[in-house]
Amino acid sequence: MTLTIVLSAAWCGTLVGWRLALLPGQLGRYLPAALPLGLFAAFAQYAPALAAGHVVQHAWPWVPSLDVELALRLDGFALLFALLITGIGTLVTLYATAYLSGAARHDRARFVFLILAFMSSMLGTVLSDNLIVMFVFWEATSLLSFLLIGFDATKADARKAALQSLLVTGAGGLALFGGILLIGMELGSFSLAEITARPEALLASTWLVPAVILIMLGAFTKSAQFPFHFWLPQAMAAPTPASAYLHSATMVKLGVYLLARFDSALEELWWYGDTLVVVGLATMLAAAIHAVRATGYKAVLAQSTVASLGILVMLIGLDGPVSAMAVCAFILAHALYKAALFFCAGTVIHATHVSELRKLGGLARFLPFTALAAALASLSMAGLPPFIGFISKEYLFEAQLNSNWNAVPVVIAVAVNGVMVAVAVAVSLRPFFLSGNRPESIAHGETPGLLIGPLVLGVMGLAAGLAPGFFSRYLITPAAAAVLGAPVQLPFSLWHGFTPMLALSIGVVATGALLAWKWDALHHALERIRALSRIDANHVYQSVVNGILGTARACTAQLQNGDSRRYMLLTCLALLGTTIWSVFRPGQLHQLALGGSILILPTTLLFFGFVGAAVAARAQALLPGLVGVGVIGYGSALIFLLHGAPDLALTQFAVETLVLVVLMAIMVKLPDSAGATRSGREKRVDAAVAATFGLLVFIALASMLSLPFDSRLSDYFGATSYHEAHGRNVVNVIIVDYRALDTMGEIAVVGFATLGVWSLLRRRRSRLQHPEVNVPSAAKGEPR
Repeated sequence: MTLTIVLSAAWCGTLVGWRLALLPGQLGRYLPAALPLGLFAAFAQYAPALAAGHVVQHAWPWVPSLDVELALRLDGFALLFALLITGIGTLVTLYATAYLSGAARHDRARFVFLILAFMSSMLGTVLSDNLIVMFVFWEATSLLSFLLIGFDATKADARKAALQSLLVTGAGGLALFGGILLIGMELGSFSLAEITARPEALLASTWLVPAVILIMLGAFTKSAQFPFHFWLPQAMAAPTPASAYLHSATMVKLGVYLLARFDSALEELWWYGDTLVVVGLATMLAAAIHAVRATGYKAVLAQSTVASLGILVMLIGLDGPVSAMAVCAFILAHALYKAALFFCAGTVIHATHVSELRKLGGLARFLPFTALAAALASLSMAGLPPFIGFISKEYLFEAQLNSNWNAVPVVIAVAVNGVMVAVAVAVSLRPFFLSGNRPESIAHGETPGLLIGPLVLGVMGLAAGLAPGFFSRYLITPAAAAVLGAPVQLPFSLWHGFTPMLALSIGVVATGALLAWKWDALHHALERIRALSRIDANHVYQSVVNGILGTARACTAQLQNGDSRRYMLLTCLALLGTTIWSVFRPGQLHQLALGGSILILPTTLLFFGFVGAAVAARAQALLPGLVGVGVIGYGSALIFLLHGAPDLALTQFAVETLVLVVLMAIMVKLPDSAGATRSGREKRVDAAVAATFGLLVFIALASMLSLPFDSRLSDYFGATSYHEAHGRNVVNVIIVDYRALDTMGEIAVVGFATLGVWSLLRRRRSRLQHPEVNVPSAAKGEPR
């Protein structure tokens, strides 16, 4: 089975899963989970070949004229993501079906459709070898994330968070697209594998610095890195299954995925790695502080996710095979325990209708298996043996100790990981085992659909720690080799002996235990620091958005106030400014020249057109103004006729006649004359602008006519109109084929205008036939 077939099956299966979710009965509801499960099995079969060093590739022409093909590539790193996407996607689909069991069937089916479509977009992103194709899927994940966050459109918080995530990630996507275009134009290829295989060409590029900055901006916004870290906690307004899938296990790691893909090509660029380390450390610190300040169950988990993403970005900035192993191991460990914890949080909130951690307690007797899953995931998050979280944390510290950085990253990593230990205690011990806020009852108990996901993920975190060799051989080591661009020969085991890394791990656990003990006191202390609220990035974002909206309102009041004179004046001034700059800039003035002979008949027609324009501008009565406008139109048609365009001239004659007839009919309902609408000063300004504009246009046209005629374009149209467009009339072919989109736009404008006029006339006719509808019910019988 080729990768193209697998990806096509994912998209087609999305539609099938949506229809299956509409089936009645319990069995039908859970059938959509078969799609991600089948895809998981399809990708798992590639693991032995990829572990042996092979790479699976497949390409299919998409837009050959732009050298864009649907090129798919599966290596160890892509396989790690593909298995996480499909495996956790299976559990999310099962969990979502149970979580939304009380919702309307169509709403539940819509959520399942969005989840499966998001899964397919994620697969397309990590499998794409062509950067243009990858960007298409990348943006699809942003759009689907927007729809999932705002799934409950009746909630203002959900709508606001969805828009915020779309604006931030969408802006980052535009930056990423700019970087992709710069790299593709410079290297002549959009193939990611080819670009990373030619680092010397990339590093020698004149556009290297802006391209790398734009790519980092796209990755930072997607993976919620400082200073764009604020959108992820706000996105917790999404339903919990979406939070578990998008904002912990998969989508937010796309930025990490992209940075890791470019790491081997940019490792010689010194500031690339240093920037990632600095940004990652800043993200870790900001998220750790906000995690302690947060009060909501999902909010605490979201802040810890941001901190984990900062750890991954920091690790990518470090060099060497140990950092590559640490990145891949941490991606796997974090996906397993964080998705499980989000599942547990969703079950607790769904059963108790309480989202504040301090208001929860003693839930283990009501939700014993959920408490077990939360305990397993929390132990892995805290980095305790024998869980995979312990092994990944050992590699984290080893990568830092082996780097050329000083002790600052190590100190920050110990402090932040200590906070993560405290968070693990807070999200498992407090709601389930402490009895301070023990409820008397809950809305519902545990169901299989709510339990399968967290239990499987919690047990997998334990299994990966107990059997690290299996996971290392088929997942982590091949993924690290793909990131590093070279084979990796490092042991991946639970016990490394008494090492500095073990001492740091013990220090992290001790720090976390102390923070967990003083959690409430520390939380209240940080809450009292008002400066933290004032410099909060989310407040800065709101201020920026409010400023943009205020500027837009001010511009609208000045530029779109209904004054057609101001519209024309601003347009003409803008054209004058750009024209004067282009004509009189250094080195261009000498190109102005006059040439050619004066033709009597066209000159006469133009003179009459000038007279018509003067009459139309000066006339106070409507009829002389219409006559003046008609003289201009008919004169233009005669000029078209003199220059060998009879069809265009006939069209102009017909349109001009129709316009005059319609306007004459309208004049029956209008006054014979109109009063002055401009002051004397405005008239003088308009006259000066019009005269200057006309003079510039005259000079430009005269200069153009003095140059030799370039017939290449007309020759091309004449030579190809019949053979390529099968049309004998070149003008028609140009309008209908060569500029088809432009013509379609013009037709659409005319069509929409016609529909608008028709609706207004129909409304007026309805009011004439039923005049009583114009009278408000409360005002009937009163004098009007």
